[in-house]
Amino acid sequence: MSQKDKSQSIFTKSIHAGEDRARYADSITTPIVQSSTYSFKDSKEIEAYTKNDKKRYEYGRYGNPTEKVAERRLAELDNAEEALMFSSGMMAITTTILALVQSGDHIVITDDCYGKTLEFCRSYLKRFGIECTIVPFGNYDVLDASVKKNTRFIFSESPTNPYLNVFDMVKFKQIGDKHKVITIIDSTFATPFNQRPLDYGIDLVIHSATKYLAGHNDILAGVLLGKKDLVLKVRELHKSMGGVIDPHCCYLLLRGLKTFPLRVKAQNATALRIAEYLEGHPKTEKAYYPFLKSHNHYQIAKEQMKGGGGVVTFTVKGDLDAAKRFMDSLEMIYIAPSLGGVETLITHPATVTYYRYTREQRYDLGIVDNLFRLAVGIEDVEDIIADLERGFAKV
Repeated sequence: MSQKDKSQSIFTKSIHAGEDRARYADSITTPIVQSSTYSFKDSKEIEAYTKNDKKRYEYGRYGNPTEKVAERRLAELDNAEEALMFSSGMMAITTTILALVQSGDHIVITDDCYGKTLEFCRSYLKRFGIECTIVPFGNYDVLDASVKKNTRFIFSESPTNPYLNVFDMVKFKQIGDKHKVITIIDSTFATPFNQRPLDYGIDLVIHSATKYLAGHNDILAGVLLGKKDLVLKVRELHKSMGGVIDPHCCYLLLRGLKTFPLRVKAQNATALRIAEYLEGHPKTEKAYYPFLKSHNHYQIAKEQMKGGGGVVTFTVKGDLDAAKRFMDSLEMIYIAPSLGGVETLITHPATVTYYRYTREQRYDLGIVDNLFRLAVGIEDVEDIIADLERGFAKV
């Protein structure tokens, strides 16, 4: 897209951003360049590439034409200077972290982040002599006090999994500026449709593009977005780590992005309707959704988010057996651990994600026996509610 197109809406950018007007064979869609390596015409072209930084391709681990279109489009959607694709969301997180730290450094991360992110920071970084401090989500005074002279970055997630807590981007930016440290937000649950942390001055944003961006439960992908100098630093390590996304996945991601804002807009509306339904249901203990007035972070969510997203978390009344009866009675909703696709999925964290934990350990983390996370798809909301009623009939 040209510079004058920057003002176009996210609906238009999701279809056109990042693509050249003229494409191979006059194709409407970006073609899949299914190649791992690229040839040079002669020695002059090699020199033009190696000595004069000619823009072209050499080897698949360093870039692919289909991948570049995906990166440019995602950068447009998040108002980022630069984007970098990965083979999964976790590869984006781990590669970014490793690229920004060295032995003797310190990082700060909030305790409501994705479990595997916390595990990587808490356990694996120690092997490299990197210290990690985990602070309570939303306690900005503790976050501020935890930053040291050798702190390299502060990392959080918003909204969080599974309780959908929302981070105050303004306060996060202020703490980062005060201590001159990098700020990173995992914005997977929000997507650039609902929230753009970079607009608040956050340095880097990460998405698991597996989820809403691709939207069809058929690929794994991750993306890092933000300031060009920081993304390029991560790109150098990425070349060595090798966590590249393949061209066919990029094609499917681009295909999914064309309907991404339509899907998320619908999921926002459906999730809010279901959250209100669950909050008033006699067999529900509590419902968690950022746009419910009962949510702890309702006010900040309304201020900095366009919609509450497609995930609703809730607890049913009863014990573990009651929770299992509820889940086992669903007929349309799939029992599956992901989110962001066109199909509605439900997961029971106590028996899926945290099955290796003791009950006491789970409860310390808020993962109670009767907790569910519902990721709404794009089915008719009345059909989703009817299926939930089948479950409640067994509670």
